[in-house]
Amino acid sequence: MSDTGAFRLGFLSHVEGGSDLAESYRNALELFVAADELGFDSGWVAQHHFGPGEADGLASPWIFLASAAARTRRIHIGTAVTLIPLHHPVQLAQDVGVLDAISGGRVELGVGTGFDKTAYGVFGEDFDRRRELTTERFAQVRAALRGEPLDADGTVLKASSPDLADNRSWHAVFSAEGAAHVAGEGANLLLNRATYGYEEPTDVVQRAWAERYLAEWSGSRPPRIGLSRLIFAADDRRTALAQIGDALVDNVRRSNAGGRPLGPETLENALFRYHAHYGHPDEVIAQLQSERVLPLATDLLAQFNPGRPGLDASIRALELLATEIAPALGWRPAHERLTQQAASAAA
Repeated sequence: MSDTGAFRLGFLSHVEGGSDLAESYRNALELFVAADELGFDSGWVAQHHFGPGEADGLASPWIFLASAAARTRRIHIGTAVTLIPLHHPVQLAQDVGVLDAISGGRVELGVGTGFDKTAYGVFGEDFDRRRELTTERFAQVRAALRGEPLDADGTVLKASSPDLADNRSWHAVFSAEGAAHVAGEGANLLLNRATYGYEEPTDVVQRAWAERYLAEWSGSRPPRIGLSRLIFAADDRRTALAQIGDALVDNVRRSNAGGRPLGPETLENALFRYHAHYGHPDEVIAQLQSERVLPLATDLLAQFNPGRPGLDASIRALELLATEIAPALGWRPAHERLTQQAASAAA
């Protein structure tokens, strides 16, 4: 972890809910407000253009995050991830640059390729070139945000943000080679909550990826690793499983049916496949203390997906994470860290 054991605490919402799309969005915004009040460092959303349900996922994350920025004060807001091959690089740079200016420099830009062939077809992009497109457009977006010329006439982006381009841009990958590529880009590394196609536990697999990223890093600033994990705390283990268990098993079932086999459609297998940390806060603390990638992470992104707890249970889980679990692992809210730094400087 960075800062001699400290890390930044974030949460990630896939903006999923029931049949009411507007209610799903409102509930997700309430999570951002609650997280801001609890002192979370960051709040993230994932982009999903099309899904099995009308309220499953968020197609336009930057519109949503603009609303979140207006309702919060300190928390950073970002995407994990934006499907960058499906965006025009200049338009995306303009959107995130404007939001970064409006929010006071609180944007975190996370990008990735995604796996939705339907979306690539609808947007007229070649799914087989998705990795190449991701690399090209990520570089173009970051160059635009740095204020580099967009054409031969020297046209530049109005809302440029070099700090966003160089320090707050993230790339999600699913292999050691991908992690090395991100290090070569000079970008921050995002690791998913789970790996697929491996029999080893997720943190065993991803530890090697994180180590490869750090070994290949040659940038002038410290590297950052964002670690996404399924973390859901409740008053006890039974309550936690009642909130997320059925949805986890259902997601294994849908993945198997969709051609991405995850094995037996049982709760035990689902908890393993999604590398779930759940239960009473003391149990979650113990689970995270054994997490193999967390010691290398600078940012921990807690998510409930593919679990689907209700709004009250979700806010309660965020509260337990911020007040009991994360502090036991060395985290302090940003305002407390700043106060401590100021006191140390004055001493």
